[in-house]
Amino acid sequence: MFLHPDDDPRTDGGFDGERATLVGYLDDQRLTLEMKCAGLDADALARRSVEPSNLSLLGLVRHLTEVERAWFRRVLAGQDVPWHYRTDADHDADFNGAEPDPEAVARAWENWRAEVAFAERFAAEAPDLSVTGTHHGKPVSLREVLVHMIEEYARHNGHADFLRERIDGRVGE
Repeated sequence: MFLHPDDDPRTDGGFDGERATLVGYLDDQRLTLEMKCAGLDADALARRSVEPSNLSLLGLVRHLTEVERAWFRRVLAGQDVPWHYRTDADHDADFNGAEPDPEAVARAWENWRAEVAFAERFAAEAPDLSVTGTHHGKPVSLREVLVHMIEEYARHNGHADFLRERIDGRVGE
């Protein structure tokens, strides 16, 4: 078992209201990513799945940092901020640049936590879930972004589960 149920920091649902439900399930997905990466060194976090894939746990952390930044800062808050990892020359730099360097791993977690904190503040301070931003010229609501983020994390946490199993055999939720 990956983690004993008594030690699991995630909730078991029971949220009250739409905002609390969406934010709660997204928080649980974020915790799942952290749990899948817990206890691994830089080499393990940067280990690629199988050739020719560039998929790694560190790459997922970096990718989800960019996803958080894109949806909450750029789309919903309308901020013109640069990417942490992506470049015009390499849109997959979040995965391609995931190297086994302890300082780079620490920086990746700092960046991810900063983007999550911004997103949490944005969602908490928004007057309601119909607050909109613009994505590819079309309006998108906070509600839709929260649902999309749950889907994004859930998909990538499935990848993280397989990556972690390949690294040290640990499986589970």
